Amino acid sequence: MLQALREKTSGWIAVAIVILLAIPFAFFGMEQYLFQGGGNHVARVESAPSWWRTAPDWWPVRKLAWVHEDVSPEDFRFAFEQERQRQREEQGDAFDGLAFESADNRRQVLEQLIDQAVLRLAARNRGIAVGDAQVAAEIQQIPSFQVEGRFDPQRYQLALQSQNPPMTPRQFDERVREGMQQSLLPTHVAQSAFVTPAQIDRLMVLLGERRDVSFAVLPPMTDEAPVSDADLQAWYQANQADYRAPEIVTVEYIVLDGSGLQDEVVDEAQLRAHYEKERARYSEPDRRLISHILIEVPADADASARRAAEEKAKDLARQAQQGADFAALAREHSEDPGSRDAGGDLDWVEPGTMGDAFDAALAQMQPGDVSTARTEFGWHVLQLRELQAGTQTPFEEVREQLQRELGEGARERGFSELVNRVVDRAYRNPTSLAPAAEEAGLQVQKAGPFPRGGAPGVLAHPAVQRMAFSPAMVEDGTVSDPVETGPEQSVMLRVIEHSPERALPLEAVRDRVIAAVRADRARRANTAAAEAMVGRVADGATLAEVAAERDLPVQDVPGVPRGTPVPHPTAVEAYFRAPVPAEGAVSPGHVALEDGSVVVYAVSAVTPGNPAEASEQERQMLIQQLTMLAGGEAAQTLVRTLRARMKVTVNEARL
Repeated sequence: MLQALREKTSGWIAVAIVILLAIPFAFFGMEQYLFQGGGNHVARVESAPSWWRTAPDWWPVRKLAWVHEDVSPEDFRFAFEQERQRQREEQGDAFDGLAFESADNRRQVLEQLIDQAVLRLAARNRGIAVGDAQVAAEIQQIPSFQVEGRFDPQRYQLALQSQNPPMTPRQFDERVREGMQQSLLPTHVAQSAFVTPAQIDRLMVLLGERRDVSFAVLPPMTDEAPVSDADLQAWYQANQADYRAPEIVTVEYIVLDGSGLQDEVVDEAQLRAHYEKERARYSEPDRRLISHILIEVPADADASARRAAEEKAKDLARQAQQGADFAALAREHSEDPGSRDAGGDLDWVEPGTMGDAFDAALAQMQPGDVSTARTEFGWHVLQLRELQAGTQTPFEEVREQLQRELGEGARERGFSELVNRVVDRAYRNPTSLAPAAEEAGLQVQKAGPFPRGGAPGVLAHPAVQRMAFSPAMVEDGTVSDPVETGPEQSVMLRVIEHSPERALPLEAVRDRVIAAVRADRARRANTAAAEAMVGRVADGATLAEVAAERDLPVQDVPGVPRGTPVPHPTAVEAYFRAPVPAEGAVSPGHVALEDGSVVVYAVSAVTPGNPAEASEQERQMLIQQLTMLAGGEAAQTLVRTLRARMKVTVNEARL
């Protein structure tokens, strides 16, 4: 049988079948095998190139001709950490780090990065570039890099080093450049938005509209009628979520507090040593007013192109040294779009903002000098127009600050050492808090049982609450890590009793269920009464006549504007949802309020707003608001449209 099978599969038919099977594997299986599995990116955005915008989405064409932008794992981690810090600052103690790590949050951050990659790719396809001067100016305007309104290189460097992971100035420059590049398209689209005078007039007619209204208020009803067992059981079954006992815990805990530790006395030698170490903090660097001319050298330029750029830069430098107008040379020859039209002006520059090559060249120059420098972007012709020497704050002026810093630092170190000792004892005795308390010289305290949000004192801190109710603490019964609850204050706890959330039996909540059933019957009865009144008014009776039958006062309020509480904002919203009444008729309706009362109303007249009554300031403010809204929507539409034309691939394994 095996021989027969071999003979059947050795002819030309078998060969043809193998070829036919190989074709789809080559075009689809190989793509998955070679490209999808090994891509070092979290997401990839691909687009047809600018020179072939209609290139089809076929695998060979896409791999050979299409261009792409990647979201790297480093980009994703940086953006995710930035979002973590933003939410932590925004939410404060309520921030839940564990909940933040959810897949939904990760995907939300990734979607934003994909939109940014779409914009970068669209900008690249359209030849949009951002010059060095524009990047430097943008960085110098970032408030977190400024001291007293001026860019501070020291703060700039410290801020970059404090990032997670740390960044070099070059990396940050590129990140800013990418951000500016990807924002150009949506920014210009948003700035192109406009509203017509007719649209403004129409909106003013609606916003300024007033309505003549009559209304009566049905007060909340009461219901004291007996509740049957069947109604009781039905309500309980339909609303079980309202009748559950919360999860509760009982904990033992200690509070580590460093406020009682004394500041260390620091001698003169220590102060002066610290001053020398931090000398840069108390100095103002040199500032230079410079202009430049950029002669670009592409990264793939050959040797002759590099030599030509160098010769052109040196020739321009000679012309400037011989008295030629530097600004005119820059406007004619510079390839930096950010400074060319300004005659090459880069404004005031401090060391560390324009790169090592700039700094090295400028350090050798005096005001009026012209020189050249080579960077990764090409050759620069530099003109130093003015120099402001830096200053150094004397030791005596910062002595008290140094004393305070060193003393507080010593106290902080003492508290940190105390926490480390206590944590070490807890790790060696994980099921008892007593050894850790003994190390800290504290008594173990006990609290509970309490539910989430119901803890006393320092245990009410959101971070402590999350720790107390975390599954690990509940299940293991071990001592927790220190939870920071304030400056130099931490809490360590252990869960000693736990009761999970559970449904309460009907008998335990019988009175609550009876009250809920009666309240529901009262609300429905009040609504039915209101509907009956509205029906009478719709049939031709006046609201005053219908209300008089129930001894309800009626209020007539002409010209009610939007947003006023007459008698409640919810009622006014209902007035303006009512249809415009016909001539000689009214538009009746009713709306229930939170306290159980019901407003029955009748709209008798509608007066449109008059655009002519609006001041020019009001009109301009409305135009600005509408233009911003229209611009934002246009920018979002641009991103959605661009993204729909591109191919987005997400590497889920790298999220």
